[in-house]
Amino acid sequence: MIESLNILDNAIILLYFLVVLAIGLYFSKREKQTAEDYFLANRNMGWLIIGFSIFATNISSEHLVGLASSGAERGIAVGHFEWLAIIFIIMLGWIFAPIFLKSQVNTIPELIGRKFGNSARKIFSGLSIFTYIFTKIAITLLAGSILLKEILGWNFVTSVIIMLLFTGIYTVIGGLRSVMYTQIFQAVLFLLGGFFVLFFGLDAVGGLNSLIENVPIGHWEVFKPISDPDFPWLGILIGAPILAAWYWLADQYIVQRILSARNLTEAKKGTILAASLKMLPFFLFILPGMLAIQLNKTVAANEAYASLFNSNIFPIGVKGIIISGFFAALMSSLASAFNSTATLIVYDFIKGDNPETNDEQLVLIGRLSTIFIVIGSIMFIPLLKLFSNGMYVNLQSIQAYISPPIVVIFLMGLFWKRATSEAVIWTLIIGEVFGFLRLSFDFITINNNSLGFLSSFLTINYLYFAGILFSFSMLLFAAVSYVTANEGTKVARRKEIVINTSNLNN
Repeated sequence: MIESLNILDNAIILLYFLVVLAIGLYFSKREKQTAEDYFLANRNMGWLIIGFSIFATNISSEHLVGLASSGAERGIAVGHFEWLAIIFIIMLGWIFAPIFLKSQVNTIPELIGRKFGNSARKIFSGLSIFTYIFTKIAITLLAGSILLKEILGWNFVTSVIIMLLFTGIYTVIGGLRSVMYTQIFQAVLFLLGGFFVLFFGLDAVGGLNSLIENVPIGHWEVFKPISDPDFPWLGILIGAPILAAWYWLADQYIVQRILSARNLTEAKKGTILAASLKMLPFFLFILPGMLAIQLNKTVAANEAYASLFNSNIFPIGVKGIIISGFFAALMSSLASAFNSTATLIVYDFIKGDNPETNDEQLVLIGRLSTIFIVIGSIMFIPLLKLFSNGMYVNLQSIQAYISPPIVVIFLMGLFWKRATSEAVIWTLIIGEVFGFLRLSFDFITINNNSLGFLSSFLTINYLYFAGILFSFSMLLFAAVSYVTANEGTKVARRKEIVINTSNLNN
């Protein structure tokens, strides 16, 4: 029982948890649980489930906290990331889904590994696992704990235990099938809650016209100046597509939904649905952040979304639906991250090295992996608290430092015939070293701005940095491919000469 809520609101929240567990456990028992069923839902998902699952996987606590925070501080310019996503979701379904489904791979690193070898596959997969723990699971827990503290007064430990306990039960037991079916219910619920927040928020400030007139004029600027610290228009043009390409095209976290599709037609229709739903965050998260600063001009950025709830503008019963929507957003993304990370561990590190491992063993390893992933994620959270202010922008900046080398090896590896395994490996290693250096310096310089010659490196906007790192990684990839391809040609020619000489001697 949550003491700050009445009986009806508490009953709605309790009902939410019971329904989620019931759906997850029911669909976990529908078929015999083979490895393919546990990790890829037996490759039998239809478009409705795929579309809602992609959307629910994407929307999480960092959207509720982060988009509202950016909306409160900077206005609608943060919407660029959401609008750009629509284009890349369509690309996922109509350009890349045919490649993924035809290959019948279990993971994206496996697709890279088929062409460039097991070492490239493991490096790619290991890097993906790290980024999931760092940028998805841990930051979802952090943002969720901030939200639940402001709304319900729960401390960090209580918030994390609640989120992990209920999410982990059906994820560990049921696998991807349970995750995707629960996400339909969760997506509908947090959309409903979001519409209630927008409706009652607008009503509280006197309508849309009042919001337009009273919010600072700069909040309605779609394109910020080229020197803007968060959303420079040139940076959006250069860097944002790189981040989107990694997240929507090359990330197991999202692509696993496509891999579960019954066929290509269902995959394409699913991405159309997901792209349509992706139009809604602007209205459900960014505008509420702007409503929050109109209702309370002194509210802190990360408290913007929660402050709407605490402003007592919602009637009894609606509060329960909105809070259930919060939990739905948190749990849907956590469940996806758990399952996707376990899938990478099982297929790229266990099955890849031990093809004889049977389905029962793979499912067991997947479940155990999920438990260890949860523990590992919690360990990162104290570090992420340094980035708690301006969370959505900081999340994008972390991804900007990590994603460019991955995008290069993914795109050039798939579409450039001269690409070599050496180029994949060295581009990932060297490119990520530069990215992690910048990420590390960001942590260091939060309270230290006196690093001399490094200041120029550290002050480059994250979107510009993504473009620079992408260009560097692409040049490195091309150079290494050219050198190693020529070396391979020379070796082949030497072998041919030896063979020919041997034939002459005979």
